[in-house]
Amino acid sequence: MKVVGLVSGGKDSCFAMMKCLQYGHEVVALANLLPANDSVDELDSYMYQTVGHQIVVSYANCMGVPLFRRRIQGSTRRHDLSYNMTTGDEVEDMFILLKEVKKQIPSVTAVSSGAIASDYQRLRVENVCSRLGLISLAYLWKLDQSLLLQQMIETGIVAITVKVAAIGLDPSKHLGKEMSYLWSHLLKLNELYGSNVCGEGGEYETLTLDCPLFKYARIVLDEFQLVLHDSNSIAPVGILHPVSFHCEDKPKSDSVSDTNRSNGFCLENMGSVIEVQNESLETVENKCHPSHSHVPLDLSQVKTRKLHTSRTRKDNTFSISCWLQDSETSVDVKEDLKMILLKIESEVNEAGFSWENVVYIHLYISDMNMFGVANETYVDFITQEKCRFGVPSRSTIELPLSEAGLGRAYVEILVTNDQSKKVLHVQSISSWAPSCIGPYSQATLHKEILHMAGQLGFDPPTMTLCGGGPTGELEQALVNSEAIAKSFNCSIMTSAILFVIYCSKSTSKLDRISLQEKQNSFLNQTKRLLDPVFLYVLVPDLPKRAFVEVKPMLFVEDNNNNTETEEVVNDLKYEENHFDSCFKPEKWHDECVQTCLVRDRICAVVLSITSEIFNTCFNVDNAEEKMGKVAKFCIYRLDKVLLQNYYSWDDVTNLRIYFPTSSNISHEKLSFIFKTRFDEFAETTKRLKICDEPIFNIVPVIGAGSCATSIDDIITCELLARKS
Repeated sequence: MKVVGLVSGGKDSCFAMMKCLQYGHEVVALANLLPANDSVDELDSYMYQTVGHQIVVSYANCMGVPLFRRRIQGSTRRHDLSYNMTTGDEVEDMFILLKEVKKQIPSVTAVSSGAIASDYQRLRVENVCSRLGLISLAYLWKLDQSLLLQQMIETGIVAITVKVAAIGLDPSKHLGKEMSYLWSHLLKLNELYGSNVCGEGGEYETLTLDCPLFKYARIVLDEFQLVLHDSNSIAPVGILHPVSFHCEDKPKSDSVSDTNRSNGFCLENMGSVIEVQNESLETVENKCHPSHSHVPLDLSQVKTRKLHTSRTRKDNTFSISCWLQDSETSVDVKEDLKMILLKIESEVNEAGFSWENVVYIHLYISDMNMFGVANETYVDFITQEKCRFGVPSRSTIELPLSEAGLGRAYVEILVTNDQSKKVLHVQSISSWAPSCIGPYSQATLHKEILHMAGQLGFDPPTMTLCGGGPTGELEQALVNSEAIAKSFNCSIMTSAILFVIYCSKSTSKLDRISLQEKQNSFLNQTKRLLDPVFLYVLVPDLPKRAFVEVKPMLFVEDNNNNTETEEVVNDLKYEENHFDSCFKPEKWHDECVQTCLVRDRICAVVLSITSEIFNTCFNVDNAEEKMGKVAKFCIYRLDKVLLQNYYSWDDVTNLRIYFPTSSNISHEKLSFIFKTRFDEFAETTKRLKICDEPIFNIVPVIGAGSCATSIDDIITCELLARKS
């Protein structure tokens, strides 16, 4: 990609551009924001480093690329973490600056920044990039700061301190010193006081005088002044003010050439400085990347289609599913998905909620080749503007919908009635974990459950699938999942409740044996706090033609949660009833169930009816009767797990029933069988209300099961229940 580098003059922005080159990108321009008054060293800015701005003008000459500069007109108008376009805010100066870069160099597609740990800065860069249709590159994001500073020094970045403002840093001793000189001292301060080694907490700021990017010249600081801003005895604040400097030419290297470096920009202006000042913050408008217009609710269209829905009964957190039952009335992915999302939106609105209440979305489509079209339709409904508290996490899977007699799309959402969710949405490409460029997030934490988006085996900095086949992809997907989990102070190896591992049909049985072995060796590296349940699902295809996609669910304890449930749960106990009296307890009843319990708060269950059990334990000749008996057993066994652990059906947030399309039973027929058995159970036990909508959703797959080596179960149930 052609990249414009956001530069402040500091070491971080320079090293971030070096990482861009490492990953095959080309830096074709620089962009810098500086104070309106040249005599001012530092602004009261949450976004920009401006100390040393007098010298940044030389970067164009040193690198041989154009430098676009804009004087900051705005101020900090929004202090909260999230950001939307705000007139008069200093972020809009960056928007105007990068908009001009894109105008003059149309080949630019990405922006590099030196963000390491600041969500505040990263989110604002991502906001601007999104509005301009650019990709944010943040290759230093979440890297270990001690190792990062060491790499900067070892790769030849010569940077001096131009501001110090932390305990252990003395302006008279430490201003103007190179990082190589201060490295050991900064490590010591980190040990003593927890200071950020790279200065991410504002401990210090730097100015780069030379680095491998500077092919043509280095900067020599001839004269400077030390300005004491605060003489505080604990953490005095001092600034280095440049008085005079010059550029010292470097011998021209054979590798340095102007050939093909123009990128549509006039060669005679390469290395020039362009002042950007043609727009004021009062008149700037977001014209470059218009938001998707809302699709008007036209329920008359919905009523003409055979749309079916399901909904769990829990009041404060529940799932809604919608699908097109009749494949003959299916039009295409775009139209089917539009109708489904319209129907879901109307159901959510009727319940008094909106898209901002959605925690997680499962997007199932019939053909992964139509992913782009499906995504365009998706973003007509779910946008960052509509989701004030963060866009929901998402997984996208191809299912054999046509074989099951369904339309081309199928959607399931998890809805909550409160706004306590915490969303992690990193859109920047980095070395940390795969980015989510679009209206879906890496993970959503809600009520102590971390719902993670489906993770592919992407190499994060290149966003390409790693090598090594299915096991290589699985290992990388687990590494990516662990990086995300760490952002919530937990680990997939100790805190996992459930793993759903989707396998493409292109994986062989031998591949899946290796997958299970790899999964076991990875997750057994440390002692587990929980014993998670596993579910393997065989599907036609996955995004990017991946072999594997991993969807973990984790428990993240809320130390402020002091809810006492003992008095309530003790009223619940399992008692045999007429509905299940026909099932005499047998050993296989327990063997077909995996359960993960979390401190009387969460219950995850996977129940598998294997082909062997189906053929030997359900002795009924009529196929429909046989499936009816299987459905009855599944309800009986799930009910027993719930009550034995003091849960009720009112605690269930979702119940998925996977069935292989090779079983020669239609989705409609299977739904009818399970609905009939649930109604019978409700009438007999009085532990569940009879409703028009089913409380479960039937998911057609190629195969599913609790073991990777035999994904051929007749029926697999996945249930999650939680206390309010």
